[in-house]
Amino acid sequence: MKKITKSVVFTLLLAVSGTALGTDLQTTQAGKILPYPIYQHQLDNGLNVVTVPFASPGLAAFYIVTRVGARNEVEPGVTGFAHFFEHMMFRGTDRYSKEAYSAALKSTGAAANANTTQDRTLYHMTGNADKLELMFELESDRFMNLEYSEHEFKTEAGAVKGEYTKNFASPYSQINEKRSETAFTTHTYSHTTMGYFKDIVDMPNQYEYSRKFFERYYRPEYNTVLVVGDVTPQQVNALAQKYFGAWQRGSYKSVVPAEPEQAETRYVHLQNGSIPAYFSMSYKAPAFSDTKIDMPALDVLSSIVFSNTSELNKKLVIEEQKVRFIGGGAFDSRDPGLFTIQVSMVEKEDMAYVMAEIEKAIAKVQTGGVDEALLQRTKSNLKYGFAMSVDTPDAIARSLSHYIQLTGDPESVNRLYALYDKVTVDDIKMVANKYFNPDHLTIATISEDEQGALK
Repeated sequence: MKKITKSVVFTLLLAVSGTALGTDLQTTQAGKILPYPIYQHQLDNGLNVVTVPFASPGLAAFYIVTRVGARNEVEPGVTGFAHFFEHMMFRGTDRYSKEAYSAALKSTGAAANANTTQDRTLYHMTGNADKLELMFELESDRFMNLEYSEHEFKTEAGAVKGEYTKNFASPYSQINEKRSETAFTTHTYSHTTMGYFKDIVDMPNQYEYSRKFFERYYRPEYNTVLVVGDVTPQQVNALAQKYFGAWQRGSYKSVVPAEPEQAETRYVHLQNGSIPAYFSMSYKAPAFSDTKIDMPALDVLSSIVFSNTSELNKKLVIEEQKVRFIGGGAFDSRDPGLFTIQVSMVEKEDMAYVMAEIEKAIAKVQTGGVDEALLQRTKSNLKYGFAMSVDTPDAIARSLSHYIQLTGDPESVNRLYALYDKVTVDDIKMVANKYFNPDHLTIATISEDEQGALK
């Protein structure tokens, strides 16, 4: 369930990188999962500037990671604004209207896009490296000078409502929303990236708040400029200073409330017979850390126990054919989140049996750990998967942006993969006992029945 598949075959990548980026790279990057150097420079206003030179003649990926997501929506009645600005940022400025921005962007050979999660909003484009200065000019202008009328605001708010309605037609979207609300009673992870529907309905009335939201969060200290490709750090840093140096630092800090410890299993059910019966088991999981072994150990555990090559999958999906799909894992998150196991059933009557088999598989790890040889193969596969994923400027930027959103530091990717090497059988047993606690479990079900079958 990771957003970026983690992991590398060092000999292969270091050999490739030594050819592409210089003969001294093997020394400077020795022992690191990413075979390309990461150059960081912070402007006086707090903006972090990250450059990764990569042998991609004429091509550069330009990303801005805004470390603001649904997590930061701490005030009641105004959820969904991080996602809203994913839309609004394309509305234009006094210098570049929406149409002028699109035309200028087209001249770079790039198409700009954006997406939002609980922890960040990401703006990205990949285009002609010779047009890098224009990319800086366009992005700095809208980040520093976004302008929109109340009419334009209401138009975009209506579009957001339409997007929510379209997404919410899916039973899976509905249960995800219900699961978040049930699993989290205090922390802002209780609402999804889209926000609460009642807040979206009221969004057209929140023009003044939208201006406040932009003033608070679209500030240099919340942002990282990331450029990967046919560039140099000297070039990128100079352009960052030229176009973002005058950006004024803000003063606002959101205080995200901590989630109290869960003390009993919680249940949520959606009555819907339009899809195969479904259930999920969500245990409270740790926040991302590049210094603690817990999350890497949980990643390895999820691959061993819940992947499509696991014994559990072989039994329930292939041999007994009681399950259409089973998978599980923890999403990386800045604050403690969820480790969710999801199951699509063949027959709803088998839900209790399948959940019992899942609990048996977890208990087996809690008491006996996992096979040492399987552990080593799994860690190798995780690293190999990452190796194969970082082969273009866009792929590298996408991966690094993930870690920037979590810690603010792209070097977290190297520290994390160093931890993978250290995961032991005892670590797997430890996290299995620490996190798979029924008192910290939220069970969500979908079926045609009025009540959930697992309560």
